[in-house]
Amino acid sequence: MTTLLAQIAPQRSTQYSSLAGILAPHEIRLSPLGRQITSIEPVELGGQHYLRCGMDARPDELHIKELGLLAMVSACFLYYDRLGEYDGPFLYPLDTQSSPVFPPDLVTTRRYQGKTNEMFTHFLCNLARFSSDFSHRPWTELRVFDPLAGGGTTLFAALVLGADVAGVEQNKKSIHSTAIFLKQYMQQQHIPCTVKEERLKRLKAGKWLFTIGEGSTARCILAKGEIAQSAGLISDLKRPHFIIADLPYGIQHKGGLEDLLEEGLPIWDTLLMPGGTLVFSWESTRFTRSRMIEMVESCSGLKVLDDPPYNRLAHRVDRVIKDRDIIVAREHTSIGDRD
Repeated sequence: MTTLLAQIAPQRSTQYSSLAGILAPHEIRLSPLGRQITSIEPVELGGQHYLRCGMDARPDELHIKELGLLAMVSACFLYYDRLGEYDGPFLYPLDTQSSPVFPPDLVTTRRYQGKTNEMFTHFLCNLARFSSDFSHRPWTELRVFDPLAGGGTTLFAALVLGADVAGVEQNKKSIHSTAIFLKQYMQQQHIPCTVKEERLKRLKAGKWLFTIGEGSTARCILAKGEIAQSAGLISDLKRPHFIIADLPYGIQHKGGLEDLLEEGLPIWDTLLMPGGTLVFSWESTRFTRSRMIEMVESCSGLKVLDDPPYNRLAHRVDRVIKDRDIIVAREHTSIGDRD
């Protein structure tokens, strides 16, 4: 029997103080390591919060590396009650040997109104991968599409992990400032980056195509356009393995949100790779989970995963967003792991 201690990621903001504690057990359960875990319980040692995970055997090198990619966990240790004649507890730190493809502050540096918490965004990315046919693939072989890109937090989180990314945003000012930020950031960090801008006047749309890193490590498409134009705007990227979005909270009431989903879901369904996942969060205080499941399954060929822990991901954000939930959906039947 092996005991693993996973430290809950500390939060700088009190607004998200309980977020990691709520979501970390579910993230670990859904990760590739989850099949080996027999029990999980919260513990406190030295004023720090951990999850104590019982395992049948010590995690192998691959699973240890996966631990380094978790969003809600900051460090992992093997736990011992006693070593020889000495009473514990003793913690042996695990070297996950996981390093980001790009500097993590690509996600944290830019501040803008309505920005989603970066750790939560990372969690959505992991949730998409863990719930797909592609959980065994490294991020460098995967593609992420955000159909409501906003200021680019989802795209930047996926880039740091190593994925190729594409985002579509209706607001011209927002997507333009995101493109400028990405270009300037890469210049300041001395990271090779080529940018090609295309203006599609007939469609009243436009896009920026980024090739980033030594040896063209990653690609990023930022496009200004409507949801209905998504397929054409991101055609330079192969079909995404994951579609990830944080739905705008300004349209949490019935009318606007339903209109958005009725238009978007059939389009996103056709873009998604077989075996891939659609993951999005929304303010669910007034728009219930049962209604959201009904919308997703009636407007697409996707099946919502609603067994535990998928139906236990709801959490409070602040006094305004009292209940935010997450939907994970995929094809009714997977066609397999293919590009």
